[in-house]
Amino acid sequence: MTLPRRRFLQLASGAAALCAMAGRAQAQSYPARPVRIIVGFPPGQGIDIIMRLVAQWLSERLGQQFVVENRPGAGGNIATEFVVRASADGYTLLATGSNNFVNASLYEKLSFDFIRDIAPIASVARVPNVMEVHPSVPVGTVPELIAYARANPGRLNVASAGNGSSSHVAAELFKMMAGVDLLHVPYRGSPQAMTDLLGGRMQVMFDLLSTSVEHISAGRLRGLAVTTAARSELLPALPTVSEFLPGYETSGLGGLGAPRDTPPEILEKLNREVNAALADPGIRARFSELGAVAVPAARSDFAKLIADETAKWARVVKFAGIKPA
Repeated sequence: MTLPRRRFLQLASGAAALCAMAGRAQAQSYPARPVRIIVGFPPGQGIDIIMRLVAQWLSERLGQQFVVENRPGAGGNIATEFVVRASADGYTLLATGSNNFVNASLYEKLSFDFIRDIAPIASVARVPNVMEVHPSVPVGTVPELIAYARANPGRLNVASAGNGSSSHVAAELFKMMAGVDLLHVPYRGSPQAMTDLLGGRMQVMFDLLSTSVEHISAGRLRGLAVTTAARSELLPALPTVSEFLPGYETSGLGGLGAPRDTPPEILEKLNREVNAALADPGIRARFSELGAVAVPAARSDFAKLIADETAKWARVVKFAGIKPA
């Protein structure tokens, strides 16, 4: 039997209202059991520490445990794929990062599309990289480094934590924008790269500020500039790269995401709670100790940021011809 159009529309609108009510009820009762936050890197790294701070806040605010679970490997792709395949019920979340934005173009054959398959929840923190040199390099400013590199093409080695790492793409963005030739030397992680930089076997690195600040303060390395748009509270006298190279900006960006079909009401609830955490003086103080800056935002703003960053790094990956190790 064919339903009259008016009756059909009444039933359709009623079903939509019921779905909306069910979504609100689900969000009100969420979380009803422990929630996992999947981190794609080993314990102790910056994103891991930041997510544990956020997890503790959410546990206390929402009355259920938010547990950080580390699933390292493939530049964070193992963790991302795990979350993409998880139930879209808000109980498995992903610690998103700049690695996700780079990996979208770095890896040709991923089993997922990050922008399509991960729903943005909230941006959490930015951690600057710092452009630093061994004291034997005869430069003290970014313009001096650019001039020296142009006069000595290919003679300065720039160390990184590996192909596609934040320290690598930060260097490639600098090379692209400054028009200089630095020889990239990838390592299997920042500690090994830092060892050779301190020993003078490498000349330049774009390491995370949090792991380099002590070396810079002690004079073992010479900091030239931070890579964020604003100066860092850890080393306020250090300029930004963009003060000499307008438009240059990069940082380690941490956030939270969920499987794409997670109910919007749950995503919004988590966004509100994360933003509340980022306004807390205690959380902000702990972030500051790590060299991180809280970056609260609406979900729509975070989604735009993800799209913009993914497009930016696609251009850098193509320019530099970066391939995964």
